[in-house]
Amino acid sequence: MATSGTTTFDLNIDEIIDEGYERCGLSTNAGYDLRSARRSLNLLFAEWGNRGIHLWKVNLNTIALVSGQAEYSTAANVNDVLEAFVSTSANNTGDRTDVSLTKIDRSAYAALPNKGATGQPSQYYVKRETLPKIFLYITPDLNTYTHLKYYSINRIEDAGAYTNQADVAYRFLPCMCAGLAYYLSMKKAPQLVQQNKLVYEDELKRALDEDGQRASTFIAPQTFYPTVS
Repeated sequence: MATSGTTTFDLNIDEIIDEGYERCGLSTNAGYDLRSARRSLNLLFAEWGNRGIHLWKVNLNTIALVSGQAEYSTAANVNDVLEAFVSTSANNTGDRTDVSLTKIDRSAYAALPNKGATGQPSQYYVKRETLPKIFLYITPDLNTYTHLKYYSINRIEDAGAYTNQADVAYRFLPCMCAGLAYYLSMKKAPQLVQQNKLVYEDELKRALDEDGQRASTFIAPQTFYPTVS
């Protein structure tokens, strides 16, 4: 039996909007309805930022360290910093040495003494703003480690033009369409809100459960030594 031989299926923004309206039993060609649906889609992407880590939006970033400087701004599309380390090289291949940094919260960073001391950084604090900032402790001296590297979780890109494709991994296409239908039903078909919400939450849960990292797990039995009298 012949198959297509392709694995490139995707949806344009206008097709996603059509799917959302059709799930509400509606159709539209009106300009305002299209703009309203695109706005709802962007709000859906923002809501996904509160749902956890999406692996396709994790990115490795590099910043050149400045001697004695503790504060560093992240890239414009960064939502949060997951992990950070200092490195002897800007390259991510070849001979280099990386040292992992421990992430601490605001209270722990505030309690640290002598924040202006220089040396090899060992900890970092992320100030969650519209543009997150990284604070290193202690500040780098550049004697060995010259670059800060961090894994960030980036924002999902805006829908933009109707001919664009969504900045979403293919495995999230079903829950994206279900989520848009849910958002549209709140405005256009209130009688379908509960139904569409249940479908959306079910689709999203499956996608989030699948969107994880698979790694080896080792389980060791606990050793117990009874007291010998």
